[in-house]
Amino acid sequence: MAEHWKGDAGLSARMILSFVILGILYVVFLSILHYLGVGYIPLAIIASAMILAQWYFSDKIVLWSSGAKLVSKEEYPKLHEIVERLSTQNGLPKPKVAMVNSPVPNAFATGKSAKSSLVAVTTGILDLLDNDELEAVIAHELSHVRSRDVLVLTLASVFSTVAWYLAQFGFFGGLQSRNRNTAGITVIVVLVAITTWIVSFLIIRAISRYREYSADRGGAIMTGKPDKLANALLKISGKIGSIPPKELEHVQKLNAFFIIPALSGSSIANLFSTHPPVEKRVQKLMEMKSGGKNKSNYPT
Repeated sequence: MAEHWKGDAGLSARMILSFVILGILYVVFLSILHYLGVGYIPLAIIASAMILAQWYFSDKIVLWSSGAKLVSKEEYPKLHEIVERLSTQNGLPKPKVAMVNSPVPNAFATGKSAKSSLVAVTTGILDLLDNDELEAVIAHELSHVRSRDVLVLTLASVFSTVAWYLAQFGFFGGLQSRNRNTAGITVIVVLVAITTWIVSFLIIRAISRYREYSADRGGAIMTGKPDKLANALLKISGKIGSIPPKELEHVQKLNAFFIIPALSGSSIANLFSTHPPVEKRVQKLMEMKSGGKNKSNYPT
């Protein structure tokens, strides 16, 4: 494949549009809370503190919650070699490399920028994939790093989190006000909070599903082997389907970041998955392999 990875204008446009929509919704939400008696200064302090904390601690929280440990080149030479080679070939600083001790085969990337990025894989994925398939998965994760969509997804979640806490703050502020109808305030705050959360929920998932298609394409272009990524996705998905639910529960909090969410086949959570169906992802990758259809059927 002679095609070069050029980024994804569609993904960038969706990120910008999502933040515009969320920003408008956020301003409306704050304005309503202020009308109900919550001062702008307390709201600004709380919102700023949460956003700054999310910005600074987001990647650290992901690492802590996953149990990932940084590993050296001496410990995992093959893994480091793949990450270093793909990074060099695609003009990226080499990310840190981490390992998650879990039988659930998966991988994820995190970091606020390319220079501070990290790629993590589970012990389960090393046992499952061959070298070419592992390379394809790493390329997928590096595509996320290059697009910076990991950061965008993390920051987008701030809106729903802040909406939830500010709704609680507004509710208790309303209870303390003697000049407002407490029942009316409660109903308005709850409705606004629910609306904010639903819109944030849908937008985050829309971004996440598109970003997975984009990273599949970017990773396939990096390696020139879309069929290897397709094989890896099928292997990971098949293995996850056979893993006991209790094992999956330990890592499900990272589903938005994983290459494939750790969900059982019968889980209702599949209806609200952050990822598109594996079958569709594989189909698009195989169309890239055969040529001719990838231009019209893949995100651009």
